Amino acid sequence: MEWFWYIIASIGAGIGTGLAGLSAATVMVPILIVLCPSFSGETGAYQATAIALASDILGSAVTTYTYAKNRNIDLKRGWIMLTCILTMCTVGSYVAFLAGNVVLGSFTLFLTFFIGIRFLVKPDTSRKEQALKGEKLDGKGIAISLFFGLTIGFGTGFVGTGGGMMMLVVFTAFLGMELKTAVGTSTFIMTFTALIASVSHILIHPAILLEKWHVMVLCIAVATVSSLVSARFANRVNNRTVGLVTGTVLTFLGGSMLLLNFWPQISVFPLPVQTLKCFGRLLLYIIPCVMILLPIRFLTKVPSYVFRKLLHVVAFTCFTIMMLAAECWQSAALTSVLIAVLIYPLLSLFEQENWYGKLFVEKSTGEIKRSLLMLFFMFAAVICVSWGLFHNPHAATTSILMWGVGDAAAALVGIPFGKHKVNIGPMSGKKSWEGSYAMFLISTLVGLGVLWLHFGYSADKSLLCALTMAAAGTVTEMISPSEWDTVTVPVTMLIIALIIY
Repeated sequence: MEWFWYIIASIGAGIGTGLAGLSAATVMVPILIVLCPSFSGETGAYQATAIALASDILGSAVTTYTYAKNRNIDLKRGWIMLTCILTMCTVGSYVAFLAGNVVLGSFTLFLTFFIGIRFLVKPDTSRKEQALKGEKLDGKGIAISLFFGLTIGFGTGFVGTGGGMMMLVVFTAFLGMELKTAVGTSTFIMTFTALIASVSHILIHPAILLEKWHVMVLCIAVATVSSLVSARFANRVNNRTVGLVTGTVLTFLGGSMLLLNFWPQISVFPLPVQTLKCFGRLLLYIIPCVMILLPIRFLTKVPSYVFRKLLHVVAFTCFTIMMLAAECWQSAALTSVLIAVLIYPLLSLFEQENWYGKLFVEKSTGEIKRSLLMLFFMFAAVICVSWGLFHNPHAATTSILMWGVGDAAAALVGIPFGKHKVNIGPMSGKKSWEGSYAMFLISTLVGLGVLWLHFGYSADKSLLCALTMAAAGTVTEMISPSEWDTVTVPVTMLIIALIIY
């Protein structure tokens, strides 16, 4: 299993280097010291840092080459930083060995998390007045370069991480470089700092090379390839996209690693632990679904309405995953609220990007984030009422599955084949009888299967309940505005279910 985490850590490290010039240790060290038992010893974090620095050498080199081809390097404004950092990173490496594993590991975890937050808050670090490429440093620029060069150099040697990020901030915010130029310049410097710091680590603690040479070779190879691919991607998209992607990855990684690292202290509180476990299991379902949906959207010619329903299927099946993963109704409800609270600001950050509109086909601006917010808050309310108040989780699960599958059937049949429009209520002319019939039929079959075959209710009672819920849900869907049927239909079905059984 450790080999799996070695590969994941190396891929993440390469992505960070290629996208934003981050040191490989920013991603690699937290994963190795938290998830790999062989790095949990007294010098585990020191060994992980050495391997990350070694991976940085070729990773930064190929990234530098890619940015140089696009003329995104400016050494005339970065040579002082280069000199200072090279001088101090050896000193920091020796002090790191004396500091020990606990100080080093905890510092790295917090740093990863806050670097991610920083990128999300301000994805593009460039200032309005940028310096021209090749422009000489003035007195203020020299002083800034000396101060930050010495401190960053020591920090790079000490923790093996943060150097790339700090150089990025200094180059963009203080020395006026454009973001991609800053990334190219920082990776050029990191190529040499990584070489010096990794050699220093190995000379100070030779067991790294003797005991972990196979891990080092694997990490170097994977991180180098990942750096090359991500660097090419970064040079083709805008600065804001690069910052948002990097911030999302690092925030998630840092938060996850902090939770794992401090799990013994957190585990004394049962409900938060149960909620985090449920949340983690839900993410293990969502992430593979996203990885499948992205190529479907961008590499195939699936109609937009079909892709919308694929997103819809993933969204409503999250409810079933939560119900199965939760140990109590409180943890399921809190997990749903947590997803809602996280997904709305995240989508708000990304909706300004050009690719967002291509990925999510919205009927109106902000429709997707509003729908998901309502959906997961509705999930939480359904769980509280059905499972918490009436002690009947079966009613909640049946309602959500009948609504979700039925709604998908209504769109997949109604949009291409709906010739006869429904002229009832405020949605007159916008929905078809063909789609409504499909929803009624499929919802009934799903309800019957869940109640009779899965939950073990009698056939006649299951059929009665399924028919009644499907009829009520179909009528509600006919007359509900498009955005609101996410709430009105499953709630109506739930009420019927609670009345009948």
